[in-house]
Order: sequence, then C-alpha cells, then structure tokens
Amino acid sequence: MNEIQALILGLVQGLTEYLPVSSSGHLTIGQELLGITSEDNLTFDVAVHVATVLATLVILWKEVVWLVAGVLKFKYNDEMRYAINILVSMIPVGIVGVFFKDYIEEIFGSGLLIVGCCLLLTATLLAFSYYYKPKQKAGISTKDAFIIGLAQALAVLPGLSRSGSTIATGLLLGNDKAKLAQFSFLMVIPPIMGEALLDVMKAMKHGTEAVAGDISMTALAVGFVAAFISGCAACQWMVNIVKKGKLIYFAYYCVIIGIISIIYGLC
Repeated sequence: MNEIQALILGLVQGLTEYLPVSSSGHLTIGQELLGITSEDNLTFDVAVHVATVLATLVILWKEVVWLVAGVLKFKYNDEMRYAINILVSMIPVGIVGVFFKDYIEEIFGSGLLIVGCCLLLTATLLAFSYYYKPKQKAGISTKDAFIIGLAQALAVLPGLSRSGSTIATGLLLGNDKAKLAQFSFLMVIPPIMGEALLDVMKAMKHGTEAVAGDISMTALAVGFVAAFISGCAACQWMVNIVKKGKLIYFAYYCVIIGIISIIYGLC
C-alpha cells in the first residue's frame, strides 16, 4: 500500500465510520477498486480504527469528561447509569466478536455481493427509522441499550452500518435524537478498540509479518491522520444530522451503492 492508497482509504474510514453507510463495506469497495488485499494491511486497519476512536474523544470530549468525572464519584448518579448502559450495550457485540466473528466471516465472506446486500439492509433500517414515528421517551433505558447493542452486534457483517444500525434502532425505540447520537458514538469506542486488539492477537499467531503487512510507516501515518481528520468532521456532522432527522438521504445513497456493489460482485 502506497501513500496515495493510504490517504484514500484513511479518508474513507474516517468518513464512513460515523456516517450510516458502513465503513467496513466501503473499505472493502475501496480495496477492491485499488487492488489491495485486506490480509496484507492489518496494521493499517488497526491504525485507522484507533484514529476514529480518537476523533470521537475529541468531538465528544465534554461528554467523555462528564461521564468519567461522574463515574469516579462512585455513586449511582446519571453518569453511572449512562456508563452501565454502555456496558450493557457491549454484551451482544462482545459475545459475537469473541465467539462468532470468524464463523460469520467464514459463512458470509466479505465480497462485494454480501456488502451490497447488507447496504440495502442498512437502507431499509434508515428508511423505517425516518418514516416510523414512535412515542418519544425521556431517556435511553437499560433495555433499550441492550437492544441497540444487538443491532451493533449484527453490524459485524460488512455493509451493515454500525452507526446506521444503532441510530436507526434507537430511533425506532423512540429515543431522543440528540442523546441517541452521542450514545451511539460513545458506545462503539470499547468494541472498536476490542476488535483491533483481537485482530492483532489473531495475526500474532501467524508471525510479525502478518501484522506489519506491506505498508511503510509513512503510508501508515498518512492513513492515520486522514482517518482522524475526516473522522472529526464526520462525527460532528453526523451528530447534527441525527438531531435534524435527515437520515433518509443516506438510505438513498446506500441503495445506489448497494445495487452497484451487487452488480459488480456478480460480474
């Protein structure tokens, strides 16, 4: 992977990690178009995922400070309830990631055909969340956090957007848009870091070459910076979009890209 390819894929990762269009699906599409095999770029994948986590911390730093400060009081306050909800939301994705991720990838693969089908599923979820008007709730309950976590666990499939699935599910449950956007982005931080750790541990079994891949430090740095900057922009943009309830446009986009991916995958 050269610097130009790293720049492109870094921008793709940073933008699509927050926009409800599937970062894994778009990385697959990008790698296909650029002629890059994912097996050779584990270090890059880990680096850009860490970059998007840092972007979340930068954009939502007030919420992070509020949460950490409240938890450190060691009282059952609003912050502690929020942290418990995040932990509850992690249960489904933790189980799937540790015990079933490899099995699911073995069954479904990660080609353009499955990416296209899952993008259409993402579009369906976004459309339902836009047109369905449930009764609004005061806050995100522990039960809702678990259900939103189930949606996140299903997003292990390439093309099924993590942010799209969690935000759409939360909206269908009647949760407040602004609170849901923040919760959706904060709840993915532990799973993303855990997924990166699992990938490194898995690659270590095959030796250091599997981890390093065919990428220079310069290209790695370019990809990291690109993912971080674009991630910051996309995170802030997405929070505002969710507040305005304009997710339907991403549903249209997912339909178009999904159909193109299916056609390309069948050719």
